[in-house]
Amino acid sequence: MSPNDPIVSVVTPFYNTEGYLSECIVSVLAQARTDFEYILVDNQSTDRSSEIAAAAAKSDRRVRVVRTPQFFDQVANYNYALEQIGPSSRYVKIVQADDWIYPRCLAEMVELAEGHPEVAIVSSYDVKETEVRGAGLPPWRQVITGREACRLHLLEGVYMFGSPTTLMFRADIVRGRRPFYEAGRFHEDTEAVYEILRDHHFGFVPQVLSYSRVHSESIMGAARSYNPNQLDRLILVRLFGRDFLTPEEYVRCLAHAETRYYRCLARAALGRRSEGYWDYHRRGLATIGERIDPLRIAAAAVPVVADWVLTPKKIVRALRQALSGEGPLASRRH
Repeated sequence: MSPNDPIVSVVTPFYNTEGYLSECIVSVLAQARTDFEYILVDNQSTDRSSEIAAAAAKSDRRVRVVRTPQFFDQVANYNYALEQIGPSSRYVKIVQADDWIYPRCLAEMVELAEGHPEVAIVSSYDVKETEVRGAGLPPWRQVITGREACRLHLLEGVYMFGSPTTLMFRADIVRGRRPFYEAGRFHEDTEAVYEILRDHHFGFVPQVLSYSRVHSESIMGAARSYNPNQLDRLILVRLFGRDFLTPEEYVRCLAHAETRYYRCLARAALGRRSEGYWDYHRRGLATIGERIDPLRIAAAAVPVVADWVLTPKKIVRALRQALSGEGPLASRRH
């Protein structure tokens, strides 16, 4: 198959990622499967990223560089990048500019997808910094319904969707969603996956095929300090619980998600977290039409404090934090 007729469109949107982009590009061009096009989408970079991308295009005819007509925010940038895929590709693989993929990533994912045309999304184990993620399916179960994949996440916490770098999509699905990622969502990538899996199957390769980097400059790195997991779960249950759960399961799942979320906020209130923390959670809840409820935080604080009182190790840890100027018992300067 010629570069003019690729089976996979690999897409890397980037903006000022000169410290990571070369490693990302090298990982894509080193793929064992070679019948792909590689589209590097430059979102008006001002560092050396543009030069790095241009050099890659000059050295390998599979690489094409596209520059956005103006600077886009992240969601608009990714949507614009996905609109650049060729008309004949059958699959689309995003590789984020600060991530990379292992040499057999495309080969393994395409092989599974080609054997199962009903699969719209293929995932795999991935490494996030030093953590291997994606466990939950036995290795002989590589294809399941989208409903089962989402139920496993909602009911059992089995998360197999990784990051955008982890997944490969059927190209007709990508072309059929305009925009692919909906602006104004809290985690538009996971929510897009849930929407697609309402009607399609899910494939999983039981191998580590991608690496996701977390650094302080990234959106994911910045959010990590704001305890996003319980907020993510509450939003997903609210948005998609009724699609994938029975009415009884939905009620139980929502109650559990709300309880855990407000205990998380209660701990944050007792720890006097920064305004940035609370703004993050206000913005997240706003995407599902909700607000932080101070009364629920107050109610949730009771079992949190009781847990500290009844657990000597936590008391000692809290006192140590207080002495070091950290934690919920520390004095604060205003």
